[in-house]
Amino acid sequence: MPELPEVEALVRFLDDRATGRTVVAADVAQIAALKTFDPPVGALVGRVVTGARRHGKWLDLVLAQPVGGPPAPGPDDEVHLVFHLARAGWLRWSEKAPTTPVRPRLGGSGGGKAAVLALRVRLDDGSGFDLTEAGTRKRLAVHVVRHPEEVRAIETLGIEPLDPGFTPEALGALMAARNQQVKGLLRDQSSIAGIGNAYSDDILHAARTSPFKLTRSFTPDEVARVHAAVGEVLAEAVAASSGKPAAELKDAKRAGMRVHGRTGLPCPVCGDTVREVSFADRSLQYCATCQTGGQVLADRRMSRLLK
Repeated sequence: MPELPEVEALVRFLDDRATGRTVVAADVAQIAALKTFDPPVGALVGRVVTGARRHGKWLDLVLAQPVGGPPAPGPDDEVHLVFHLARAGWLRWSEKAPTTPVRPRLGGSGGGKAAVLALRVRLDDGSGFDLTEAGTRKRLAVHVVRHPEEVRAIETLGIEPLDPGFTPEALGALMAARNQQVKGLLRDQSSIAGIGNAYSDDILHAARTSPFKLTRSFTPDEVARVHAAVGEVLAEAVAASSGKPAAELKDAKRAGMRVHGRTGLPCPVCGDTVREVSFADRSLQYCATCQTGGQVLADRRMSRLLK
């Protein structure tokens, strides 16, 4: 799943490539991916892209009425194309977007592991992008709204971890609010926006902290260590992905991971073997030497420290 660094890179890429261009076509291929109906997708056509923004792991393409030209259909104010790529979605940019007709599908079927087209947007210079999704579980979400806060998941987002307001004290307050596993807090979008399964693994490795440590058990020094790790890991990842085209971001993310996705490989800090805990629909990776005092986490759904 794309997380804050990859989404930030995609936003910068779109802002650079699409700003100032007019949308000439917007075609839905997977109707199930479209979560709104007013304004319609057709309201994007004829509008000028004025920029791209990020809200947590959501991308927001901002479009306005053209200046001095014929008005676009639909509302007179701004329209936002807001989308979440979910676990298997992606944005595929093309300098020469296909002009062949898009055939809508009612359901989310088809494709298997192959990427299936969900939405195609074409711009007036011939470029454009596809939103695609692989796998059989289709979770990519596309919204066309007047304000991004109309999307409930955006309205309820927590603090941005790279904002100045995300201080050790702010993190400590989040940890004290509810006693939960620290990995769960880092992944909770209503608490901290933009961190997912992958970067939470690497943050906790950098902080030398067990993913299952309860938040109310952290000392002020341990809170400060997690806070510093959040800033360090995310800033490095944003810098590494900055300027890369969309097609290269997935490989860049994998190459930059410290422990996530590296099961069986040596820990880059101590050389111990990176271990894994598997759940029903995801897994986490960690280093026992660096994070749990050498204790191995049980690899079962209700994982806990082996005694």
